[in-house]
Amino acid sequence: MKTRITLKKIATEFGVSISTVSKALKGSHEIGEELRGKIQAFANFYNYKPNNLALQLRNQKTSVIGVVIPEIVHHFFSTVIDGIEHYANKKGYNVMVCVSNESYEKEVLNFNVLTNGSVDGLIVSVARGTQESKNYKHLEALVKDEFPLVMFDRIINEIECDKVLIDDIGGACKATEHLIEIGKKRIALLSTEDFVSVGLLRKEGYIKALYHAGYKVEDDLIYKLDDSKDLKEQIKKLFEDPNMPDAILAVNEVYAANALVIAQEKGLSIPKDIAIMGFTSGLISEFTSPPLSCVEQHGYLMGEQAAELLIDRIEHKENKEYKREVISTNLKIRKSTKC
Repeated sequence: MKTRITLKKIATEFGVSISTVSKALKGSHEIGEELRGKIQAFANFYNYKPNNLALQLRNQKTSVIGVVIPEIVHHFFSTVIDGIEHYANKKGYNVMVCVSNESYEKEVLNFNVLTNGSVDGLIVSVARGTQESKNYKHLEALVKDEFPLVMFDRIINEIECDKVLIDDIGGACKATEHLIEIGKKRIALLSTEDFVSVGLLRKEGYIKALYHAGYKVEDDLIYKLDDSKDLKEQIKKLFEDPNMPDAILAVNEVYAANALVIAQEKGLSIPKDIAIMGFTSGLISEFTSPPLSCVEQHGYLMGEQAAELLIDRIEHKENKEYKREVISTNLKIRKSTKC
């Protein structure tokens, strides 16, 4: 078995500097043709391979970006990761993904692991636990250290960094307007608790559309769901109301799919008795029966833009102007609202 060869050993063999060996292996014409050929032949004979880790440490660059997401089961987050990977790989970067499972403590742990020399920058969608606690010290520390950071979807406005977000207000407004256009009069909203930023913004869009249409905004039609508890049991309360709504807008496709199942168990005709619409055009929405209408969020595009912002920040740290990219939405109308 041939001995592992290093730049230092090759330099010693030929009585030259490490810099000369490095230039010769790169084919630099600064080194004479004869010496250059001998060094290359020697390196090839001993199967010389560059020590990438040493190069990365010298350059203080890993060519890896970290991604921290709240959960992996939602189709939206998987499409965002696809977009991040596509752009990052094209630019010569690899991607390392961690999941916070909606926990503040797990999110902080992920940050500590990834920012300890493992990655050049972070792309983050914050956990519900972080938004609920309002403890942003781990994010503030990154900004203070000028560590490249991009937040997407669930963002913290107080943190100064690059951000990519969906037009949540506009998407919810379009969806509510569609339900009004098909003749629905009592439109319920299945939302998150208010500390979750996207839920709060989508509620704002829902209220805006009702207001513009001259509809009364009824608090008892806004259901704030706690994801740590049984969703189905919480959503059932909506169907127990004697003055039951004739349409539902859900702020994600999991809420919408649960509402659809309950409506069918109650023997309701969809969309005649009750129309149902959600956010995210994922596999759940596509393969329910009937298929669910939804707000398309374009997660893949969001991922590409987040990766582009982060890599630009990594490679041009001197640029202090932070960017805020907003991705517009469109409606995917399927049978759950198509009369």
